[in-house]
Amino acid sequence: MQARQRPAIHLVICGGSALIALGLLDRMTRDVDVLATFEDGNLRCARPLPPWLVEDAEAIRTELSLPPGWLNDGPADEDLFRLGLPKGVANRLVQRDFGGVLRVGFISRHDQIHFKLYAAADQGGRHFTDLRSLNPSAEELVTAARWTFTQDDSEPFRQIIAEVLVALGHGGLHGHL
Repeated sequence: MQARQRPAIHLVICGGSALIALGLLDRMTRDVDVLATFEDGNLRCARPLPPWLVEDAEAIRTELSLPPGWLNDGPADEDLFRLGLPKGVANRLVQRDFGGVLRVGFISRHDQIHFKLYAAADQGGRHFTDLRSLNPSAEELVTAARWTFTQDDSEPFRQIIAEVLVALGHGGLHGHL
């Protein structure tokens, strides 16, 4: 990016790559999940990624034989921003600089629990496995569950959250939500 004289960018990363970068989990991942950009002290929806960044990511993909879509803006959902990220997420970012133009803010363990609970209820699989590996406390799960209900307050979703809590060994928490 520096060699191509790209503008500075501050990406906010979540998911497996953030868990790995922060040493919270030791597993493989196929992509880097971009949640947001951080501009002027505010998180902004990263979708769509700037065309120059997509171009640079494609060059890196080719050079390193990475899978298509390895730089993934899927988590940068406008509805997520409209409905609200976990309160204080920007203050908990773990910042790292990569050269002179790329700064990455990895979301914290606290916020990972929120996103992983939501994703575990929505998709299960590796999200549930990641959530279990993070070993959240009852208090962390209550806080995360309350946030997930800001995203989807339907009764079927509430039931799925209850099932996830049971699977995590915290079935008694459902009454505290």
